[in-house]
Amino acid sequence: MPDLTSIDNNAFFKLSYGLFILTAKDGSKDNGCIINTVTQITDTPKRISVAVNKNNFTHDMILKTGLLNVSVLSVETPFSVFQNFGFQSGRNVDKFTGAAEIKRSANGIIYEGRYANSFISGTVISAGDYKTHTLFVADVTEAAVLGAAPSLTYQYYFDHIKPRPQNGTPQTAAGKKRGYVCKICGYVYEGDELPPDFVCPLCKHGAADFEKL
Repeated sequence: MPDLTSIDNNAFFKLSYGLFILTAKDGSKDNGCIINTVTQITDTPKRISVAVNKNNFTHDMILKTGLLNVSVLSVETPFSVFQNFGFQSGRNVDKFTGAAEIKRSANGIIYEGRYANSFISGTVISAGDYKTHTLFVADVTEAAVLGAAPSLTYQYYFDHIKPRPQNGTPQTAAGKKRGYVCKICGYVYEGDELPPDFVCPLCKHGAADFEKL
């Protein structure tokens, strides 16, 4: 049974239809990625569901270890966090290199302590196969509030954080380069023509989610 003294019920009020950092650990290897579906499904016991794309290596770690952390991002999150984590986790990428401070929960997994307003740890009790995704259901073992800033919703991300074209010039490091920008994460493809089968290397969205610079 989870230690209920380590669960702050206020952490669950931070959950929204927004953006989260999902982290997992296998041996000495940590991994993480951005996800957008975390839901509290029962109150007693405290239980959450987490939908994870099967292409993520973090997904494989959770299947193997049965443990996960969810950091609930706040409106204070800068775009650099999305550039670092992306919507896809790779097998050979250490996204925590150079981190000023590494914070771990009781289960030994890293959580985002700078731009998250809460984190929740879970132990997986079931994994449902939904074609491209796995829906993990987990008993909550730890939950804590980290800050008072509102949770980050998708709408806030699009309106205030994600770079957007302005007067024909994208607000990205690409400046006035020619090419196409991903409307989801801001990745810039340089070239006169975007291949119709192109897939964004950061968020894994297809060519339909790009717009011309």
